[in-house]
Parts: sequence; structure tokens; C-alpha cells
Amino acid sequence: MSHHRSRSRRLCAVATIAATLMLGACGSTTPTADRAGDDFVLAGVSGLTQVAQLTGPGAINDTEKVGVAGTDLGSMVNVGDRTYFFFGDTFGERGPDSYGGQGGAWRSNVSAWTTDDDPSDGITFGGWAPVDEFDWAAPLIEGDHDANDGGGEVTKIPTYGFAVGDAMYVGYMSVNHWGDPGVWEANHAGMVVSRDGGASWTDLPDVRWPGDSNFVQLATAHVMDAGAEYVYLWGIPAGRFGGVELMRVPASTTAVEDIAAYTYFAGTDETGTPQWSADPDAAETIVDPTVGELSVMWSEYLQRWVMTYSDAGSAYIREGLAPWGPWGEPIEMVSADDYPGLYSPYLNPRYTDDGGRRLYFTLSLWGPYNVFWFSVDLDKAD
Repeated sequence: MSHHRSRSRRLCAVATIAATLMLGACGSTTPTADRAGDDFVLAGVSGLTQVAQLTGPGAINDTEKVGVAGTDLGSMVNVGDRTYFFFGDTFGERGPDSYGGQGGAWRSNVSAWTTDDDPSDGITFGGWAPVDEFDWAAPLIEGDHDANDGGGEVTKIPTYGFAVGDAMYVGYMSVNHWGDPGVWEANHAGMVVSRDGGASWTDLPDVRWPGDSNFVQLATAHVMDAGAEYVYLWGIPAGRFGGVELMRVPASTTAVEDIAAYTYFAGTDETGTPQWSADPDAAETIVDPTVGELSVMWSEYLQRWVMTYSDAGSAYIREGLAPWGPWGEPIEMVSADDYPGLYSPYLNPRYTDDGGRRLYFTLSLWGPYNVFWFSVDLDKAD
């Protein structure tokens, strides 16, 4: 793994630390909400490559020493020169014949961090935060681990995060029942915050959405709109069979921690100007079902938005002309025929190559129940 920084990268890190924790790589610009154009330019993808295994037995990281023998998800947040990876249900003990999410030493979620800025050969973790007294990866916020009968809380699963100033926020869903593959139910969606680099986390009990809302699982990005910075949050309901809606909140800690500060995309007027409502029930669907765990980022290569997700089968990528769309037709990125049990293809604007043409992403595989590192190339239309 490459841990060597160029001079510009070192200067970038120093400047970032001096300015406190900030989202995104130094030198990058926050994309605007302006419509990118009238035409879609993504013709397809090619060169899919499984680069490395990030967690579990045989991975490039020795995660078993921190009690991570099996885990999933792996959404990412950039904070200064660190990138944090957020994993779901995690097991420290798994038998050789274990399949899916099972094992001992169960924690509902854990997080690793890295300063590895070379994605071409996988990502080497620099540490875990938080950790317990035995230096095992500890949960950000533990689930109750009640019975899987819909009457309590089975677990708390992190969905996506973002940073504002010196605060790092992660959305989570409180799951009360795991059903058939791709189907589950939630009590609510909430948010936790860390102000010490992930060493400790606090629940925000006033920032919650109902378990039957369309904002149980999130993807996030910072976006400039009319000179003001917002965090945009694309939401789907529990499970992998809903559509996408969109909300936003001003990029300040005061606003993020006030549920009343969130507004919801309610369509556009006759001039194409987006309308924002304080009523979540006014939110319009911007991508039709079926969408599972999703990720959204601005593509410098395409000069368009891209969204990745799975549908309880394969993984797909779509191109968007604005954060609310229109969004192009889905293009298969990873086939379930080649990687059965795949889910959660998560992007990070920090991890690209070839001028942004090559995207790197995490992908979970259910059978080994661990997280893998993939790359794919974007193909532009002529």
C-alpha cells in the first residue's frame, strides 16, 4: 500500500488540519446543484476488477486481531487526510463453515480509518475508532440485540456519514426484524456524532425519521446551492426494494442537529427550479424502485452525478444531471452471476484514477460475509 505522500499531498494535509476537520480531499471543490447539461454521457462501464479483500480471513488487513472476522457494508467519510470506513454487524468469532452474518463476539457496527491514498492495490487500515479496553474494534452505538421478532431492536446498522466542521455524523437504522433476503423492518432512522475523531460517539435523539419513512438508509454529499453549502441526503426505505427521495440540510452543526432544519425535494416548478418543503410527506421519488444500499458522488470525469446501488441481485450505476435528476437508466456494474450475494457498492470521490474515469468502491459479499475492494472504468459516449 502507498503511504508516501507527494509534497502537495503533505501541504494539503497540513492545511486541512489547520482548518480543523473538513470533508473531502484537499484541493477538491464542492459541486454545485446546477444542472450539468441536457444529455447523458455515460455509455457503459468496463474493466471490472476485484482488487483486494479488505476484511476477514485472508484480507490485506489483519482485521481478526481487532475482533473483525466477519463484517459488511463499508461506506466512507473523508475527514482531513483520513478516510473512515463504517461497517455493519460485526463478528469476532466465525467457524470455517460460517455463511452470512453469524458468529460470536457480535457488535452492531465498527469503524476503521486509513490515510492510504493509493487505491490501486487496496486500502490498508491505519487503526480503528472506537476501540475497547482490549483494543478490539468497538461499536459506535450498540444495538439492543433483541430477538428477531419485530418487538424490539435487533441491531443498529450505519448507513452513511458526513463531516461538518469538527463534527462527524453517521446515519443509522434501528432494525427490528430481518425478513426474507433484501427485506427488513426498522423502528426508526437516527444519527450519531463524534467530535473527537471517532474515539467516542453520541446519539442525537431529536434527529430521527420514522421506521416506515423513505429516509431509513442514506447517501450523502456536500453541495453548493446559490452560494450556500448544504448536505444533500438521498434516502431509501428499509430493505432493498424502495425508490429514492432527497432531502437537504444547511452544512452547519446547528442545522444538522435540528430535525426542523431539513427540507425535502418536492419536485420542480415550470422553470425547472427545485422546490423544497418542510414536510417529508411532500418528497417526490427521484429514482424508481428497486434500489438497495446506495452511494452518490459528483464525477469530475463525467461532469455529472453518479449513483451506485444494488437491487437484491446485481449492482448498478446511474448518471444524474442534477442531484434530483433526471437520472439515466441503470447500467449493470457488477453481475450477481459473477458475484452471488453482492450488495452495498459504496463510492468515495477520494478514490479515483485516470482523471476520475476509474472508480474504486467497496462491495460486500454475503457468503464470506466480508468487504472487498473493486474498481471499474467509466465509458463516455462519443
